[in-house]
Amino acid sequence: MSLKNKLHDLKMKYKGTKMAPAFNALHTFLYLPNETTHSGSHVRGADDLKRTMNTVIIALIPCLIFGIFNAGYQHYSAINGFPQDFSLFEHFINWENFVLGAWTVLPLVIVSYGVGLGVEFLFAVIKGHEVEEGYLVTGMLVPLIVPIDTPLWMLTIAVIFGVVIGKEIFGGTGMNILNPALTIRAFLFFAYPTWMSGDKVWVHGAVERDAQIAAGATDVSAISGETILGTLAQNNIPDYSIMEMFYGFIPGSVGETSTLLILLGGLFLLYTKVASWRIMLSSVVGALVMGLIFNWVVDAGIITESSNFYGLMNVTFWEHLIIGGLAFGIVYMATDPVTGSQTNKGKWIYGFFIGFISVMIRVFNPAYPEGVFLAILLMNVFAPTIDHYVIRGNVKRRKNRLKVKTA
Repeated sequence: MSLKNKLHDLKMKYKGTKMAPAFNALHTFLYLPNETTHSGSHVRGADDLKRTMNTVIIALIPCLIFGIFNAGYQHYSAINGFPQDFSLFEHFINWENFVLGAWTVLPLVIVSYGVGLGVEFLFAVIKGHEVEEGYLVTGMLVPLIVPIDTPLWMLTIAVIFGVVIGKEIFGGTGMNILNPALTIRAFLFFAYPTWMSGDKVWVHGAVERDAQIAAGATDVSAISGETILGTLAQNNIPDYSIMEMFYGFIPGSVGETSTLLILLGGLFLLYTKVASWRIMLSSVVGALVMGLIFNWVVDAGIITESSNFYGLMNVTFWEHLIIGGLAFGIVYMATDPVTGSQTNKGKWIYGFFIGFISVMIRVFNPAYPEGVFLAILLMNVFAPTIDHYVIRGNVKRRKNRLKVKTA
């Protein structure tokens, strides 16, 4: 008997019991239904929840693969260094980069999916509802937005918190007001701040390697250091070119480093009409406006080099889009159709403030220069209010037009 038939028999055996949602979810995830209709009048749509989630995952896979490579690349660059004539192609065919990266990153993916789906199945069995596919994207986003060396036990606690508090207590997929992946990230930051930013984050740097060797260390297997945002927050100049930052050969969380791949993923989501171009565009505009304001403040001499804010304020306004997780947050999380604004005008307002507030937090809070995740969570809370006033404004304008016509 095939696995499909075995699952179908178990599905029928437990039909009507508490375990039915679990077997239905496994059967639906792996196979098409045993019986499908072929004739008659039906409403057909190609954009059901599963296809939408799978589309987003496809857009995320290049970021995951590059993140695996970059983890190994950053490690060996700091520990061993490379010859000056070592080409980029040679880096990619150097499988040690991928092996080390996979050894480090894939456990994060496994724990994220294993724990998250376990909680989803548990709630489905207890509450007697079907298992939705909403966590498929969240499970992929979580390992891409956390530091590479996040302890697995810490990630486990955060995932349980995020799924239960950020999603299930609101009623499950489609009912939550906060993005579950960002809820998990926020929990990690506030519960374990030194693991999310600062000198414990595994981002590697030759300066720290040399310092440890000079101090007598003989086996330096991992190097900790600051991200580019951390360096700028200390009013120091990062040792990376614009193209390195754009392509992603820089330290940072797993999926946020390559602006090029994030851009391509965003274009794919726009082409498939899964993401809102209004939110993406307005978020970029908001970030650029805030960056321009800070650049004007520096150029006007209001802020001097002695200020704690100078390093990040002095960053050229458009460079904010290629450092940190701003681009990743705009493309993959600000566009969440559940937690974002639903009206077209509301999307413009919602996206603009995400970009605007992201850069504001980045500059004014040097202890947490990665502000996009908090900005999105904040706007998640205000999204229903924005839509409410947009709709009320539309109703008011229609009433006024009616008065004019009937006067």
